[in-house]
Amino acid sequence: MIIFGASGDLARRKLIPSLYNLACVGCMNPDFVVLGTGRTEMSDEQFRAKMRDAASKASDTRDFSDSVWHEFANRLHYFSGDIDDPEFYNKLRDQLNQMRQSGSSPNHLFYLSIAASQAHTVIEGLGTAGLNHSDGGWARIIIEKPFGRDLASARQLNQTVLKVFDEQNVYRIDHYLGKETVQNILVFRFANSLYEPLWNRNYVDHVEITAGETVGVEGRAGFYEETGALRDMVANHLLQLLALTAMEPPIAFDADSVRQQKVQVLKSIRPMTVEEVAERTLRGQYGPGQVADKPVPGYRQEPGVKPDSTTETFVALKLFIDNWRWAGVPFYIRTGKRLSHPMTEIRIHLKRTPQALFATTPEDQLERNVITLRIQPNEGISIAFGAKRPGNQMRTVTVQADFSYRAIFGSKTPVAYETLLLDSMLGDPTLFTSRDEVEAEWRIITPIEEGWTKLPPPNFPNYAAGSDGPHSA
Repeated sequence: MIIFGASGDLARRKLIPSLYNLACVGCMNPDFVVLGTGRTEMSDEQFRAKMRDAASKASDTRDFSDSVWHEFANRLHYFSGDIDDPEFYNKLRDQLNQMRQSGSSPNHLFYLSIAASQAHTVIEGLGTAGLNHSDGGWARIIIEKPFGRDLASARQLNQTVLKVFDEQNVYRIDHYLGKETVQNILVFRFANSLYEPLWNRNYVDHVEITAGETVGVEGRAGFYEETGALRDMVANHLLQLLALTAMEPPIAFDADSVRQQKVQVLKSIRPMTVEEVAERTLRGQYGPGQVADKPVPGYRQEPGVKPDSTTETFVALKLFIDNWRWAGVPFYIRTGKRLSHPMTEIRIHLKRTPQALFATTPEDQLERNVITLRIQPNEGISIAFGAKRPGNQMRTVTVQADFSYRAIFGSKTPVAYETLLLDSMLGDPTLFTSRDEVEAEWRIITPIEEGWTKLPPPNFPNYAAGSDGPHSA
């Protein structure tokens, strides 16, 4: 596995800890090695020391042990160079050939843990050096989101990578799809006859998909100023959750079948006109406030943010899926930074029953049945339903049936990157995003971005850090 940007934040916090975890549970071939690359001059030992320090502190590392790390660290190597230098890729090819002669695997998995703007350069460099093929093995590439900035750039990125690698060897990674509870959406929907018949416009009133964060930009102002909440979260993570929630049952749980159904859902979402953007979208940006009883600055006061920035840190959308199953059912999507509590969940709000039988109960006290799929942090599923309140009158109260992932299965389920890295090694692209999905997502997002450029910007900031977002949302 060759990691471009090996000294960066993603490699330290996610990739190396996940590889260490896979080694701990026996999912590593004896010939598997990691070759980190970067501009910084570093020896193998220096690289190993940096990664040890990161892995021992990372939240994703389980049961860190010095003795196990020592064995794992022998797999880590480092190769410095400038990815903008065409000769770097020939030197990288020679390095890989030398490592193969020393017993490493002929299979090559390239991981682009770099800025999206550098992806074209690396992909073309790998192709020119012939590293898109490997004698006696395979060559695959993992690309991190964002997959472009709009539909045109997404198409350009796809064209670049598909000139070098076959689509079957391209793995566009969205770590949300590696979460156990995200995969559980399909099992809950299609393996339970109690719920599957209800999953349509006849019974569902509306759907909410929410991803709230308490953190701010965390030193990534340069990236966030260019991206914003819509591109950062909705254009990938939340549209993927929508697709899994709304898709038709695939004929099998294989990559082609699942991806085809997700694409059909995404293609069924109406792109918005400028007038619809004004009516059915909302932007927010946090100002100063308190999170966990600690004062925090507003977005415009964050280091590296322009003092008059109009970048959104909160977005809410109302989408419609124009197909037989979901016609007329609104899907409400919202995401934001510096909110009151961290939470990612999907709520399916079912239609009310006729109230004639329960006339003595005020309608606002007889809640709808709601199915809540909690993605994080308290992974699980809860169902709200009505029950009779004790007493001599027929009065109802809403109660919860709750399933906790941790209570049933324990806390040592694989983290998302473990699952996705292992799948990429095994050649299973089911949980990765296809070219068609990426372009279908941008067909939805790009008209919103274009609509915002034609509309007057909101009066930012319009919500306090530590709140639930803009009141109008």
